Amino acid sequence: MTSSGARTPGPGLLLAVAVTVALLVLAVMVRVLEDDPATAAGEGPTPAGATAPGAPEATEDPQEPAEPAEPAAPGATPAAPRAGSLAQQPPRFVFGNDRTLVAYYGTAGSGSLGVLGEGTPDRIIGRLTRAADAFARPDRPVQVVFELIVTIADATPGPDGDYSHDIARSEVERYVRAARRHDALLLLDLQPGRASFVDVARRWEWALRDPRVGLALDLEWRMGRHEVPGRVIGSVDAAEVNEVSLWLANIQRRLRLPQKLFVLHQFRTSMIGRIDRVAVRDRLATVQHVDGFGTPEQKLGTYRAVLRADRFRPGFKLFYDEDVRLMRPADVLRIKPRVRFVSYQ
Repeated sequence: MTSSGARTPGPGLLLAVAVTVALLVLAVMVRVLEDDPATAAGEGPTPAGATAPGAPEATEDPQEPAEPAEPAAPGATPAAPRAGSLAQQPPRFVFGNDRTLVAYYGTAGSGSLGVLGEGTPDRIIGRLTRAADAFARPDRPVQVVFELIVTIADATPGPDGDYSHDIARSEVERYVRAARRHDALLLLDLQPGRASFVDVARRWEWALRDPRVGLALDLEWRMGRHEVPGRVIGSVDAAEVNEVSLWLANIQRRLRLPQKLFVLHQFRTSMIGRIDRVAVRDRLATVQHVDGFGTPEQKLGTYRAVLRADRFRPGFKLFYDEDVRLMRPADVLRIKPRVRFVSYQ
């Protein structure tokens, strides 16, 4: 790890990129074989990092109060609020005013991991804004989100033996500045390999101190002691999730920041052990993001099998390349329970 808190790839960057792309192809093959509504609802291997019972019990989030809005002119038909319509400061509550969040997912400088990397943040914001506007309704504003993979799972151990590496701090700083310019939120996505989520998250504390920056745990890429990314689907226990969320909530409390976005990426029930023990904290807006791909019928089957809408806000992912008959925004808006956070990969 460098003194800046981010470990950057060495001279073999091209080789690392090639290995990462090969890893993703292998992972897609694994998911095609294993990810369907039947296996999504089934029990899987013992989650990585599982501990004895005793994780904190959950408490419910309070109802988010409506935030002030400019009144419409008498007799006017209200227009759907456009994406990226935040004030200079992010809102106190992530989903206040009944917002829908729309994100582009990927990493910096490469489209191989998702659409976000197909351009610089200043170039991609126009495309993201147009995608988000399609989800806007007069009583449901939309908010754009950059979901940036900052720690990437690897097929090889690397210098630390944890099967992951961090992107350059300078790249993350560029997205932080872009989020401020474009009234966007920034979500740091972690693919930790064999490292624990909390150890990886601590390396990005400097960015999470920004009021616009939240955290996503990519559970597929949390490996056990003898597991390798791309060969198996990862998992985590509630205790590890709770350790991260408590740490993040304490940052929010100490710095008196707005509520933080906290996302759990999942497409099989076995990816979170003891999910009933996952704490729902008032200081965080916790989203269970269902990432299954395929036909609309397959995606909805996974959504209904995995989602715990009684505990978390629902999230849904759309894959430009892997999905068969990509669902339109109108299709997603008809899903029940209602999707609150949509991301494109």
